[in-house]
Amino acid sequence: MEEPQLVRLLHGGARSLNLSGRDLKYVPMPICRLKTLLALEMKNNYLNTLPDFLSNLVDLEIMNLGNNNLMELPKVLQHMIKLIKLHLFGNRLTYLNPTVLSKLKSVVFLNLNNNQLMELPPEIGCLESLQVLSLDRNKLQQLPTELCTLTRLTEIRATHNELQSLPLEIGYLSELSRLFLSQNNIKELPEGLGKLRKLFVLDIAGNELRIFPTETHNIPLRELYCEANPLLEQIPVHSVQEEEILSLKELSARLVMEQVKDKSSVVRQMIRYFPGVRDMLSQASRCAVCSEAFLNTWLECVKFVKAKKELKIGKCRNAVIPVRALLCSYKCFNSEGHGFYGVAFP
Repeated sequence: MEEPQLVRLLHGGARSLNLSGRDLKYVPMPICRLKTLLALEMKNNYLNTLPDFLSNLVDLEIMNLGNNNLMELPKVLQHMIKLIKLHLFGNRLTYLNPTVLSKLKSVVFLNLNNNQLMELPPEIGCLESLQVLSLDRNKLQQLPTELCTLTRLTEIRATHNELQSLPLEIGYLSELSRLFLSQNNIKELPEGLGKLRKLFVLDIAGNELRIFPTETHNIPLRELYCEANPLLEQIPVHSVQEEEILSLKELSARLVMEQVKDKSSVVRQMIRYFPGVRDMLSQASRCAVCSEAFLNTWLECVKFVKAKKELKIGKCRNAVIPVRALLCSYKCFNSEGHGFYGVAFP
């Protein structure tokens, strides 16, 4: 499209402009006069920056800059306060400018696929409207904790990266329904995953996962992809220890947690005056066999669960998956009929 053609668009009040695949090395100046633009497509070009004059596009909602030569977030983006969808896939991004990123508060959809990002800055947490984040095929080793403050997120894609773990706070993403993490190096899923009560699709295929979190049964999964992981196999392991000696702290904690169940207990009434103790006890777990609470001393076990029958997962290539279980004592482990196995690592 030649510049005279762009000028003619001024009289038509153009709402969208497509300059994709036109071998552009710079943005034509007349675009800055198209103040009625809502969508600007400039993918498949050779752009390595955006000019400041684009800040005149105050109503722009959609920007597609995919498959260009951008090495950093264009600074002009921070002035586009109405931007809703931003495509930056297939560029050369190695770093996201925190100042620019923090200004994208209206962005709902952000596509950063096929770049060279090694990390996301904490300012990703400023994208308060974000619902879909796509990070496929980068070099990310971890996701920042601040990502978990984005409670509107419904979908995260981070396949083909170098992720080794997920934030422990992932359970705060209460609206998350689709999580794609295949082809990474994830060894363990955080227990917080069990709090995602709207998670319908989980793709964790091609990682280093051995076991699923204890509350996997609370996740309403419809699709689970976990093939190509070294999942634990159903091989019995017998206990050789009949009793353990609990620490004084553990004994005291179990006694207090037993007492607070009684509404008339003096301990229950007094614990409100000891917030430190209350916070400590809030981290307690419950035994999968006897359901009693315990603090620090526990035995890690596994139960092999039928994905379709017991977890009600409609689509899962693995008929049985291993789910972590915590037991409070060897006494519970040695009791009959519970179906838990001890975890033995090579």
